[in-house]
Amino acid sequence: QVQLVESGGGLVQPGGSLRLSCAASGSIFNINPMGWYRQTPGKQREAVATITGDGSTTYADSVKGRFTISRDNAKNTVYVQMNSLKPEDTDVYYCYVDVHKRYWGQGTQVTVSS
Repeated sequence: QVQLVESGGGLVQPGGSLRLSCAASGSIFNINPMGWYRQTPGKQREAVATITGDGSTTYADSVKGRFTISRDNAKNTVYVQMNSLKPEDTDVYYCYVDVHKRYWGQGTQVTVSS
């Protein structure tokens, strides 16, 4: 039973920061890759950031240097710290875990607007 619950989205001004959290059921984070996508209907899907079980990270070019993905295995939670937010970061953000297939969180809205 894989369940991912996201939180932390909201409205922020350009240049501001948000931290998204994704809490997973079970002991998933120790062994499985986790990450974040962002997607809105009519827009292309974009892999924002990933983190492997050994802590290796990857980032989309569009967010590199501004976003940081991390995990807290004791809390079965993955985070993405988003700094220097831009209007083009506005999207619905989904966390995921790969356990034979990809399981998704419910999505959380991030809106960057003056």
